[in-house]
Amino acid sequence: MASALFPLGWIHYLSGGLLIGCGVALLFLLTGRIGGMSTVFSSTWSFVSRASYFQQERFTGGRVWRLVYAAGLIGGAALWWLSFGGGQRLSTGVPVWQLLVGGLLVGYGARLSNGCTSGHGICGLGSLQAPSLAAVLTFMATAFATAQAVLAWKGG
Repeated sequence: MASALFPLGWIHYLSGGLLIGCGVALLFLLTGRIGGMSTVFSSTWSFVSRASYFQQERFTGGRVWRLVYAAGLIGGAALWWLSFGGGQRLSTGVPVWQLLVGGLLVGYGARLSNGCTSGHGICGLGSLQAPSLAAVLTFMATAFATAQAVLAWKGG
């Protein structure tokens, strides 16, 4: 059963989850900041857009640390790829248009739920917040329904 669910093994998933959990816990313990990613997008736009939405204090007040946080995530992924990825180019068979539509829908959902899967799923659930549980259950139900619809659409 486990080999069917995790054909490439499960240790790297466990290790990644533990590292992410420890990282956001450490961020919160040392700074009191919540390590979600959806606000990084809006706070980054506050550098280039003068629109009043992006100039809110919640975006401009923490935009520097959020950029450093995002750079650390990208740098960590690059470090993993260079260390353990074998230097192989990574790719997906998903068409670009589906990636773009999916990204727009996820971004819209993150705005509707006032946070993203990392903010609600890791930080919110970790601090036992009921709204985060509702958001994560909604995210998961939507993901399951979408996966089933795509599978049915492709005839699988």
